Amino acid sequence: MTSPSTPPGLARFNTVEEHAARVALHEACASTAWAKRLLTARPYATPEDLYAASDAAMADLTVADLEEAMAGHPPIGRPKAGDPTSAREQRGMSGASDALKAEMLELNLAYQERFGHVFLICATGRTGEQMRDAVRERLGNPPEREREIVRTELGKINRIRLARLVEED
Repeated sequence: MTSPSTPPGLARFNTVEEHAARVALHEACASTAWAKRLLTARPYATPEDLYAASDAAMADLTVADLEEAMAGHPPIGRPKAGDPTSAREQRGMSGASDALKAEMLELNLAYQERFGHVFLICATGRTGEQMRDAVRERLGNPPEREREIVRTELGKINRIRLARLVEED
């Protein structure tokens, strides 16, 4: 249920027709299963209820669902052209040196070869050097451990994106 204190974006999300809500969720996360769970639980009384539903849905994603979600993310250092969300989240790479950008490209390729998917990290607020150090460190993880790190990072990204949706006027 919504109340007068419900943020405008959450009130709109709670009442908008299903197709529009699905589109908004797909912009936050490319996983169909995640979006379906969040749609089914509408309306949300508070942003925290929405975030908790997101966390629960993320915890239940299968390997295939995680792969679908990761497919919606560009490599670090190469945000999607014309996508302000991608550019904002990867801002830490925008001022990186050419050498760091080249190194990230190599590390992204090595990561993708090892794990079969894009290196995923919640890049918001991180510097290029921090992202480089994270991919270096994570290249040594076993695939099962890396999958759980990716699940955690996706959850962080989804919360940030849902917070923007909830607070929009």
